[in-house]
Amino acid sequence: MATVVTAPAVPSAPDSGADVRTLARRAGALSPVLAVIALLLVPGGGGAQGGTGGTGTVADAASGLLVLICLVRVLRGGTRPLTRAAAVVLGLPVLGICLAAITSHDPAASLPGVARYLQIFVLVPAAVLLTIRDRRDFAVIAWGLVAFALLQGAVGVVQYLTGTGASYQGEDVRAVGTFGATDVMGMATVVAYGLIVAAGIALGSGPGRGRTAALVCAGLLFVPLVLSFSRGAWIATVLACAIQLLLAGVRRAARVALVAAALGVVLVGGLGIGSEMVEERVASITQVAAAPDQSVTDRYTMWAAAGRMWRAEPVTGVGLKGFPQYRDSNASLALSSGSDTAGAGAAFARQPLLSPHNMYLLVLSEQGLVGLLALAGSWVALLVGALRRQRLGADCALVATGLLVWQLIDFFYADIGGPSTVLMSVVFGLAAWWSLAEVRRA
Repeated sequence: MATVVTAPAVPSAPDSGADVRTLARRAGALSPVLAVIALLLVPGGGGAQGGTGGTGTVADAASGLLVLICLVRVLRGGTRPLTRAAAVVLGLPVLGICLAAITSHDPAASLPGVARYLQIFVLVPAAVLLTIRDRRDFAVIAWGLVAFALLQGAVGVVQYLTGTGASYQGEDVRAVGTFGATDVMGMATVVAYGLIVAAGIALGSGPGRGRTAALVCAGLLFVPLVLSFSRGAWIATVLACAIQLLLAGVRRAARVALVAAALGVVLVGGLGIGSEMVEERVASITQVAAAPDQSVTDRYTMWAAAGRMWRAEPVTGVGLKGFPQYRDSNASLALSSGSDTAGAGAAFARQPLLSPHNMYLLVLSEQGLVGLLALAGSWVALLVGALRRQRLGADCALVATGLLVWQLIDFFYADIGGPSTVLMSVVFGLAAWWSLAEVRRA
């Protein structure tokens, strides 16, 4: 049974006991999703192993509980939970995942990969989609992402100011939030999600407290994003925000771009927030071909290795979780033994390179062309659906489109792995609701 949406995007303040009870019931219904976000504050022991590596976290367990609760609700309801289009789009990745597992050289070793891919790209997004009932629910989860990003960003800024962050250029100044030195992309991803959501709300909402709050949050989140020193997150955020601005209107895009540029000059140039290190990091983006550092060299080498794996098994790949096993036989001598991690409460350690740090190449090497077409096809369908529905509500459309664009761009520099990965599944679910649920004009 399709979801029909008629409520406004931002709930009004309760003015009666009935309203309070309604909001309490709404929060209770959304609590499984909000718990997944909140429990990411609990430290995990899996590190940031790429691909499908690492151990589960409390947030992963909460996502499993979310799926179970949603299944019980569906069975009790006795109605078709998804539209045909939603079932096809969300179920499409199952084809490549299962085929890659069946044709793997070691099917037993691929089973954990099957569970991980289904969790991140099928089950949890579907559960989030079914949990959201209207725009108010969408707004609650979206603001939940912003709140979590602000908390992680605050921890990251403190880490930079006090020298208690992850090691960067010999100093413990890299903002990583509560994710630690083994998942340096975790805080950058979370903060970027929050910034994209806040930007979408600000650009798509009318004048009022909601827009003002969103603008303030976006400005605050800009600082920890810079201090994360994550080039991939910077690039993805700039491009995603640029697309949001263009969708919101060319004139508004020009005005906001000027304000953002002025804010950047004040924070980085005037106040000196990480100015020297930031300048060096930004300059390194243009040196990835002429004079790449070791991290970029490792990435290029692993990309080439993933390409060789795909050419050996072009249709179904080498099998889920197969990249680490076939890496050394396909990589050149330029590949280092691992990346150095230290700081943020952790001792020096070597982090193994278990994935190509490119989601498209990871899927291509492990699941072949069938898996990539199935998974990427699902993502593109979500993006097209979000763009087509912009006329039904600018705020939700800009949030969903921005999150999808950010994720698809970031996949050129990153893949699944680490405690923050489960938040990706919530983001896909949020975007899937807007793209696939039956929505009427607000």
